[in-house]
Amino acid sequence: MINTFLPPMRPELVVCANARCGASERIGIHSHQERRYICHSCGQTFAETKGTPLYGLKYPLWQVVIVLTLLAFGCPVPAIVAAFGVDERTVATWQSKAGQHAKALHEHVVGQGQVDLGQVQADELYVKTQCGTVWVATAISVFSRLFLWGAIAPQRNEKLVTQVVAHVRRCAKPGQPILWAVDGFQAWTTAVLKVFRDPQHTGRPGRPRLLMWPDLHIVQVVKQYSQRHISGIERRLRHGCLARAQAIMLMTQVGWGLINTAYVERFNATWRTWLPALTRRSRTPARDTAHLEAALFWTGGVYNFCRIHATLDGTPAMAADLTDHVWSIDEFLRYRVRRE
Repeated sequence: MINTFLPPMRPELVVCANARCGASERIGIHSHQERRYICHSCGQTFAETKGTPLYGLKYPLWQVVIVLTLLAFGCPVPAIVAAFGVDERTVATWQSKAGQHAKALHEHVVGQGQVDLGQVQADELYVKTQCGTVWVATAISVFSRLFLWGAIAPQRNEKLVTQVVAHVRRCAKPGQPILWAVDGFQAWTTAVLKVFRDPQHTGRPGRPRLLMWPDLHIVQVVKQYSQRHISGIERRLRHGCLARAQAIMLMTQVGWGLINTAYVERFNATWRTWLPALTRRSRTPARDTAHLEAALFWTGGVYNFCRIHATLDGTPAMAADLTDHVWSIDEFLRYRVRRE
């Protein structure tokens, strides 16, 4: 039997839905039965789900939460349609809303310059969709296993990876050492060297000089193949100090004596397990880039905040000091991102 018990209303965690008000200190409960809050600053009442992907849906909320949970863990859409009798277009709409919400939540919680990145590993995936092939670039923080950002584009080029690098910088706590471990794709090195720079203001007229972050290091891990088998691995220092890069590597990973890209490669395997559209030779390719991006961020958000990692004492978000507890899917969906 499905448990339809609703969590208690918590006005202390709510922000006024009125964008012009945005108050958070004077929120009260307007109606328990209708589950509505009231802002005592502007007098506006609003539904509990206002500003979340659960707002305005014509289905029971428990059913939506269960469907989105199954989608986050790789359940095929045809199985969900058969089990719940929901049209596949409705499921796609729910996933799209959840993906947009997860992306906004990620920017609001993760991308605020509070993450001690340590070692960052980045890689790309080749994916087939109904509209053609695309590339998915992702980056993670090794120590916390935190998914930092993902981007999708038709071509594997510098523009694609620069989107990821720029968002990683937004997550990074200033002044902390960073080691980038990437594959032989030169665009990663170029993008990191362009993005991780700060202007040096001297008071003189003209454009200020851009200085690299002082403790930034980049190592390329290049695999050499012979008859489709790996015959060797070459590690190339592209920027910084090799000894310092080794020290950061030893502080952020366990069980590997050499700089590698194994963590992001395992993460790619997780993507292919949880996202049917990323499975090799999939019979359920993504419809388009927007649909794939929504699925990517929805699954990535659940991975960061709701899934306990086997090698951690909690979730990646807990390991990165972004939260103090494991989030439920319902809590993730009800999190209201303050709109500026």
